[in-house]
Amino acid sequence: MTQHIAVIGGDARYLELIRQLQLLSDITIDLVGFDKLEQGFTGLNQTDLADLDQTTLDAVILPITGTDLDGYVETVFSDQIVQLTHEWFAGLNETAVVFTGISNDYLDAATDGSHIELIPLLNRDDVAIYNSIPTAEGTIMMAIEHTDYTIHSSRVIVVGFGRVGNTVANKFAALGARVSVSAKSIMDLARITELGHTAIPFDELHEHTSECDLLINTVPARVVEKDAIQHLPPHGIIFDLASKPGGTDFDYAKQRGIKAILAKSLPGVVAPKTAGKILADVIKQFLGKRKENI
Repeated sequence: MTQHIAVIGGDARYLELIRQLQLLSDITIDLVGFDKLEQGFTGLNQTDLADLDQTTLDAVILPITGTDLDGYVETVFSDQIVQLTHEWFAGLNETAVVFTGISNDYLDAATDGSHIELIPLLNRDDVAIYNSIPTAEGTIMMAIEHTDYTIHSSRVIVVGFGRVGNTVANKFAALGARVSVSAKSIMDLARITELGHTAIPFDELHEHTSECDLLINTVPARVVEKDAIQHLPPHGIIFDLASKPGGTDFDYAKQRGIKAILAKSLPGVVAPKTAGKILADVIKQFLGKRKENI
């Protein structure tokens, strides 16, 4: 049985994602928001949202950012304004599944209200761990670009020891940086020490930033506060890898003259082909299981 998929919006990652999905048999793909591509996709239907019959869809793939709080979708490769209303979701077949990178209150309510399954891909451990690799490489790229000293022997503090923080700490350490990691749980602090990094409890972060060249936050909550920023040396730089609005007091950093950069969607910037394949592999798994159950 042929499965009908719509890809609605998306960035450079989605070009590889679409190419990967094209390799599947028994699948038809409609594209919304890709009409400005210099080179289109052979054999795929490029259409407007108004012309898309959502009642025939088995799956909808939204951008990494999903929708905003009014249902508008980011379309990097189009000037179209695309809004997915609650009524649009209600028009989907109840067996349809909606993939997104991240969700929000609007998207949760729209899919819940229509009894549609929503899958936030970036919430999955496998996707997050795979994505942490280009994220770490992108952070290294930024560190090289924004400093006049080597990463080797530089003093790096990573805030957070989740899926991204773990990879970032290990990649910087592999380049010879002196890495400390700030975390909350006793288990994480023990693991950080076991890996050869310096462990810093969250509530002691401010006591260590005076000897820090690069402060890298991975926690999606306000954790890099005034008390930590005020002790950074003048040449210190903050890279915030958390989702918008980040976990740094950017206003205070600016007052202090500390460069603080909110690094958004690094996988899509530094390695869109790899990041797109990561997303496609997970979606193909879902579609394969769905096909078996039909």
